[in-house]
Amino acid sequence: MTDEFSVESVYAELLGRAPENKMEPRLAPLFRAMDVLGEPNKAFPIIHVTGTNGKTSTARMIEAGLRAYGLSTGRYTSPHLSKVTERISIDGHPVSDETFVRIWDEIRPYLQIVDDELTAAGEPRLTYFECLTILGFAIFADQPVNVAVIEVGLGGITDATNVGDGLVSVVTPISLDHTDLLGDTTEDIAYEKAGIIKPGGYLISASQPVDAAQVLLEKAKEVAVPFRFEGVEFGVESRTVAVGGQVVSIQGIAGRYPELLLPLHGAHQAQNAAVAVAALEAFFGGEKELDAEVLQEAFASVTSPGRLEVVRTAPTIIVDAAHNPEGIRVSAEAIQEAFTFTRLVPVVGVLKEKDAEEILRQLKESLGDIAQEYCFTQSNSPRAVPAAELAELAVEMGFGEDNIHIAEKLDDALEWAVERAEANDDLSGGVLVTGSITLVAEARILLGKTEA
Repeated sequence: MTDEFSVESVYAELLGRAPENKMEPRLAPLFRAMDVLGEPNKAFPIIHVTGTNGKTSTARMIEAGLRAYGLSTGRYTSPHLSKVTERISIDGHPVSDETFVRIWDEIRPYLQIVDDELTAAGEPRLTYFECLTILGFAIFADQPVNVAVIEVGLGGITDATNVGDGLVSVVTPISLDHTDLLGDTTEDIAYEKAGIIKPGGYLISASQPVDAAQVLLEKAKEVAVPFRFEGVEFGVESRTVAVGGQVVSIQGIAGRYPELLLPLHGAHQAQNAAVAVAALEAFFGGEKELDAEVLQEAFASVTSPGRLEVVRTAPTIIVDAAHNPEGIRVSAEAIQEAFTFTRLVPVVGVLKEKDAEEILRQLKESLGDIAQEYCFTQSNSPRAVPAAELAELAVEMGFGEDNIHIAEKLDDALEWAVERAEANDDLSGGVLVTGSITLVAEARILLGKTEA
């Protein structure tokens, strides 16, 4: 590690650029950066993952499958929970501090060239997310990896990751999110996400709303790539709840894979697993059945930090990074399926760019009677909605003023929620921390979870 840089100093420098939620709808500077760096975006095959919900979990499942087949992998996902190096993983683990810093040190002068050109043209210099994406490609090329699983940051067409051409383009379920940037219908959002479908590739899509599916289908036909949709060519045949997760049987596009143990909760994770299986089959050619034992080995090792993750017991505390209404709905269903709570106390924090009213409405409807009391709080993010504003909104929506607690600090919120979950010596009470990825990240750290 150089004397000049550390992970913390690089992160601070990156944060000094345009923040993550201020993505620029452009690709030219990214292609320019790839050009001056010797095109690291072409150094390895890519499985490119977009969608509204389930991207990171699906990416992790795909990566686990690739690794079980003996391939060296890179995985680029966002955001991170504990440390920025989580976003750039090598062989299933966050890139080492030394490599992160060394490669940044090497590419920094070349990025300055791009910054200078942008400034001269009157455009914003490379953003935080753009720089991290470039760094990810550079690290994967330096390794080098056999294949990279790249998760889109936002949308698809002009997302920074779209300088890479996916050998397989994966689209997880599309729903309404980031409507101010992507459009206010699933059709509009699908149009943006279809931008990752490239000639020479292969489209694998989860089951979608009809209008979104039509957009993806038309794009696949336009660029002449084979396409497979969940519910038509592949999908979950059956699933049963098991200790620590579920057992799923999946019909893929090339074979059938019965009774796979998946250590994750919820129908949505079974769906993600089916999409991951189809993506793996497509990557290996689309016609050859996967080795069932290798696939079982892969799935048995899968984790999804911050997604219905139990971080403490007695009482059970679950953190879940559901941050849009559809994510809240599927998580609530999974909780009621996998756990036997008679009392659940949600600790909720939401970011300003999200639809707080719909998130709260979905929480109230989906959790029903098991959630009688709510604690509203806020993360340390400057984008966090103040806890008092969330509580005021909840009162207006009929949550009941007596059932609401406000705690601006998360540690106070957790302490109150644990006390309420244990009220009346209830041994089947629990706490759910949700609504914002930043809130979940802070809760994991407070509760001693530092690995992701």
